[in-house]
Amino acid sequence: MLIEFTKRADGRTVLRCLRADGSVTWQRNDDRNARFFPLHDLTHYAVETELGFSQGFFGLIAKGWNIDETTGQTARGALPNEALEVEYIVSAFSAERAAGAIASAAEFNQLARTFASAKGMPPPRPLSDEDLVRVRSRFDELAAKWRSLQPDETLELTFALL
Repeated sequence: MLIEFTKRADGRTVLRCLRADGSVTWQRNDDRNARFFPLHDLTHYAVETELGFSQGFFGLIAKGWNIDETTGQTARGALPNEALEVEYIVSAFSAERAAGAIASAAEFNQLARTFASAKGMPPPRPLSDEDLVRVRSRFDELAAKWRSLQPDETLELTFALL
């Protein structure tokens, strides 16, 4: 699947996913969402590709879900548990960045368990320090590419189902 993150001159951002079968799903983000979602979605990409998830956000999109169906509140139904697990891990990475401090694996895993527990879900799989380093490194690389884009430029990534 081809994933395109476009930074528009008007401040909006667009996420567009072109699946192997030629079908497309996309989302435009405005205002605060235009600042939040590209980095959130790049975190998803780093987590899903570096940790080998196949039913996270991008895995579901590659399998035919539309972006608006990934809320779990549409006719498509509830999200698979793995998608929720990925979301808790992504949330923990986002919280870590917001705090401005890198967590140890034990601290990170506790934070991810807290997010899962708040939703009544089983805890996500524990991550090692090596897992965290790989995801952080991949995210940092992607975020730097995103931030360096000029208006109307696009960051293109590929996502392959495992």
